[in-house]
Amino acid sequence: MSVLGWLFPVLALVVLLGGLFLVATANRLDRLHIRTDAGWAALDAALARRSVVARAVAAVSGDTTLRTSAERAEAAPRADREGAENELTLQLGRVDRAGLPAELAEELTDAEHRVVIARRVHNDAVRDTLRLRRRRKVRYFRLAGTAPLPEYFEFAEPEV
Repeated sequence: MSVLGWLFPVLALVVLLGGLFLVATANRLDRLHIRTDAGWAALDAALARRSVVARAVAAVSGDTTLRTSAERAEAAPRADREGAENELTLQLGRVDRAGLPAELAEELTDAEHRVVIARRVHNDAVRDTLRLRRRRKVRYFRLAGTAPLPEYFEFAEPEV
């Protein structure tokens, strides 16, 4: 058999294995984007729950600035959400929890813990997705398609 007879099957095998590798990478990237979206959904739900609890705390304590901050955080578009959530976190940090009913204080603490956990899960998913998207093979072959770059969600963590 000639050199050409060996070269074509080897070349076809290399192209096939390379294609399979790219397909596997694209599937992994798709799963990471789904994980990032699920992380955002969980974070959004945790932030909404915390806003509801903050409004309940404001109703009990009569704090109108806390109520306003909670409403602003809940209604803020995603681009402005970090600032609004930071403001709400600072307002909640000033609340005297000893003066609240025990159930409401526990609910507030639980809501804040859930927000912290959800933010970490979301940011971990974003980190993993961005790490894979920075690889050359993903950029050269445009494996991310038209999916937007995920963004970290940063705000001051409550001192719980």
